[in-house]
Amino acid sequence: MSGPTQEHQEDREHRQDRQHRPVGERVDTALSRRGFTTRSLRLRAGGVLLAITAGAAGLLLFGYTNVLGPDRVCGGAASADAVHAALGPGRISEEKSPGYSPTAVDPTQYCRATVDFGLFGDTGKSVGFGLSVNRSVGAESRPGARLFADHGAVGAVTPGGAWALLPEGCPTGLRASVGTGHDGKDGDHAEGIARLAVELAGLAAKDRTCGTAPPAPTTLSPAGAEQPVDWNNLCGLPGMAVAKAPDADHEDWYRQQATTAFSPVWSCTVTDRPTGRPVASFVVVTEPRVVDLPADQERSTAFGRSTWAGTGNEDVVALCQGRRTYFHYEERPAPALRSQHLLPDTGAVWTQFLTAAGKAIGCEPIVP
Repeated sequence: MSGPTQEHQEDREHRQDRQHRPVGERVDTALSRRGFTTRSLRLRAGGVLLAITAGAAGLLLFGYTNVLGPDRVCGGAASADAVHAALGPGRISEEKSPGYSPTAVDPTQYCRATVDFGLFGDTGKSVGFGLSVNRSVGAESRPGARLFADHGAVGAVTPGGAWALLPEGCPTGLRASVGTGHDGKDGDHAEGIARLAVELAGLAAKDRTCGTAPPAPTTLSPAGAEQPVDWNNLCGLPGMAVAKAPDADHEDWYRQQATTAFSPVWSCTVTDRPTGRPVASFVVVTEPRVVDLPADQERSTAFGRSTWAGTGNEDVVALCQGRRTYFHYEERPAPALRSQHLLPDTGAVWTQFLTAAGKAIGCEPIVP
């Protein structure tokens, strides 16, 4: 086969020569070919190019970062860095009710911070902030929670948000809560959600001059997995064997899910599989600051050395290692049993629960 023609050889040499020429000379040649033959025209072209580049960069900064945005949100409830750690990067905005205060216990007030991500804010996530007082042991029945009790930070990340107690020395039952409005299964950072609640708890403590704000938690317990019911170790409590209703023999009818840690709260829920409804709930509150139940609300003896707490027959309290510890048992009609109870002998269930759960948390025997 014959070699390249002279024309092809010259074209190749021209390209190689152009590649080795200085960048400035190549740009000058390119501009000349496009009609920018004078200095003024070239300066004008450069200005347009810079404007386009700066505009594009500005759009990217505005759409994908929080440049020129607030350093803190919702009256100081949380830092912008904490919001980003919980919801992801983007531009932060907020919406709040008139007179909103992040340290007030007022259910009529609200503030939500939203992170929008994208050139047109087409991807957004929000978080709401609030303080509340918890007076119900059963309200902690969240078996999907991830718990933390880390260097003074106490609370949980639950499906849909998180809560954190105010530090030691602050009012009992008072907590900071954040709500994300979704189930937490779409890639959110649980540690970031926990940090938001702890920051708000620290701010509320500072406002009330009670306790020292703790650092953000670094360790969360794993979320409990739903599994078939073990009738000989109900809810994973060794030795908790209770009698179930005669019609509840079908093994696929029920599931149990329990938290994987006992501090500050342990909970387990037994659900009816066809409907997904809870039919039995067990809760142990090992941190007395979690719930605001004054001692004067305690009534007669319940089981062993425990006494009834509150106004119903679902909560009892006992001293464990010198600390007030709450136990909650609640049962609801089971649809699969034609609305009968899954565990019909309530007294036996309480006795088994207090014995097995008390042993699991290192409590002195409650029931002789």
